[in-house]
Amino acid sequence: MSLSQPLPKPSETTIRLGSKAPNFTAQTSNGPVTFYDYQGDSWVVLFSHPDDFTPVCTTELGAFAKLEPEFSKRNTKLIGLSANTVEKHEAWIKDINEVTGAHLTFPIIADPKREIALKFDMIDYQDATNVDDKGVQLTIRSVFVIDPTHTVRLIITYPASVGRNTAEVLRVLDSLQLSEKHNKTLTTPVNWVPGDDVIVVPTLPEEKARKLYPNFRSVKPYLRLSPLPNN
Repeated sequence: MSLSQPLPKPSETTIRLGSKAPNFTAQTSNGPVTFYDYQGDSWVVLFSHPDDFTPVCTTELGAFAKLEPEFSKRNTKLIGLSANTVEKHEAWIKDINEVTGAHLTFPIIADPKREIALKFDMIDYQDATNVDDKGVQLTIRSVFVIDPTHTVRLIITYPASVGRNTAEVLRVLDSLQLSEKHNKTLTTPVNWVPGDDVIVVPTLPEEKARKLYPNFRSVKPYLRLSPLPNN
């Protein structure tokens, strides 16, 4: 594919929050993977990379690998994607471990034909020069948090020059799981981290809110803050 040819089209169903993540089978650094089977009843963080042996992505994968035990505590699996072959992934993982001091064990999907990148709308349409040595456009650097029902709950897309914040991905996961645990009666305010006060949703009637969260305080009729319950 040359730069003069039309860009590949994304999947007919564009991925949005609330979309069902498409299933797929692919080769990975850990062998063949069918996504739904890999996920099982866990949450998943799927994150893409434009190319192997790139500096920003090398630091990111090392950071995710170091945090993998924290994701595991939250019933969450990691899976990466890069637009290269399994053989290149295997060599790159050695570099990642050497450079970052990590021990990367989660799979990295091999997607040289961009088949999965197209399913998840990961192709770079903004920068037409972001191509491989064959002129095929590379993937943008996206993060998807997908819940156990295969529903996409978070999408973050980064430009090539900005490294991802792995702590933020973990923070958002904590917030999503907290809301699920409390039947979506709680949300989290700006810059929230575990241990901070949470927000009782405005749609919860006063009587029920007081029963569930007896220590909440009303800052405004629409803003009720509460310590996080211990249960």
